[in-house]
Amino acid sequence: MTEAGTQAVRDGVHLSEVVPLRGRCVKKRRDCGKPKPGITLGHMIAAGPDESGVFRLVPRGMRGRAAGLALLALVVSGYAQTDGWPEPQAPANRARVVVTEAPGTTFQFAPQPSAISNLVTRGLIELTGRETSREAWHSLVSTQDTLGIKVFSRPGAVSGTRLLVVEVVVASLLDVGWRLQQLVLWDRHLTDLRLAGFFELARRYGIRVAGSAESGFTPDLYYETPLIGQLVWGDLEFGQSGSAVGRKSFAARMVASDMSRIISIVPLLNNNEAAISGHNWGLALASVDNTLRFESARGRLAEAVPEILALEGLDLSDRLVLAITDAMLCQYQGEERQLLHYSAVLDQLWFSIDPVALDVLGVLEIERQRRAHGLPARPDLTLLENCSLLELGISDTNRIDVTRLRLPDVPRPSL
Repeated sequence: MTEAGTQAVRDGVHLSEVVPLRGRCVKKRRDCGKPKPGITLGHMIAAGPDESGVFRLVPRGMRGRAAGLALLALVVSGYAQTDGWPEPQAPANRARVVVTEAPGTTFQFAPQPSAISNLVTRGLIELTGRETSREAWHSLVSTQDTLGIKVFSRPGAVSGTRLLVVEVVVASLLDVGWRLQQLVLWDRHLTDLRLAGFFELARRYGIRVAGSAESGFTPDLYYETPLIGQLVWGDLEFGQSGSAVGRKSFAARMVASDMSRIISIVPLLNNNEAAISGHNWGLALASVDNTLRFESARGRLAEAVPEILALEGLDLSDRLVLAITDAMLCQYQGEERQLLHYSAVLDQLWFSIDPVALDVLGVLEIERQRRAHGLPARPDLTLLENCSLLELGISDTNRIDVTRLRLPDVPRPSL
């Protein structure tokens, strides 16, 4: 095998290209100690396939049993041809996704309230294995936690995270014991939150709403790369000069210190650079400044997002306790623009504690819809594969178990 960056071929199917990341020591998920120097994404080499045909990466210099213990799985070839959900399989170290669906939930591009409540409750109970929503929530987070509910508001109320889904989650949390001051709705910019209706939602329930950019950025916690960015107003170093200016992305104060746990709720929406405007992309780029330097090229984004999520001191991945993909609609073209004629109604909500697995399935669904509607479909899972290398989640579809719960059809409302 050649070193990372080459493209392996098996049975005539090209495996996704492994992009080596620049070496920076990062804290791996659930690692209680300090990061081990030198074991970063930039120090991985290919070492496969294994007996199941999966190409894997191991830390450079490791062989034999040590290499076997260090194997970090990549996505199996053939994901581009996947038209449905992966079949559950037996081995351990897996991700679990619960899909709840009720045909008819969406009417005139808006979800019906009673149906959403049932979808959320059933999804939480099935995911956690508890008998009530109270028990489900308490298995995920403590009532002592301050919960930041991360939404994607820039596309607006129809194509972005839908207000009703967030409202049901908020109402459920308040109902089972969370105090008003312990909940905060947030995204990168207050303007987007206001235009999408989240200010009104927060006012009705008496909870906080916040923009990470408007909270300011801390000079003591940052993600650094040699790549110089185009600073904009609001970035911590905007207006400064010097050879080192623009090489750091500073953490938002609010994200770094105002919440102990995070719930991510995002729409099923395409993204030309990241493949999906998903949990990983959205959480990382809403948590730091100086992000334009990553958004100009897919390769840069695939490097930055996983390393920001794993940044020691910020620990975004460790604090994310639940991810919900709002798949009432799948908008497969248009990114942040509301292009409903490029949308498919799915009437689904997806739940997992693994945001990488959810985003992988989201990319596959978006690309399936694109193919079905005659649009080019070239799924790129590099960003999510890199997340797996840092143990932020599972990107291998053969290790994602999906449970689908179909609820009764929702009657069409009378006009």
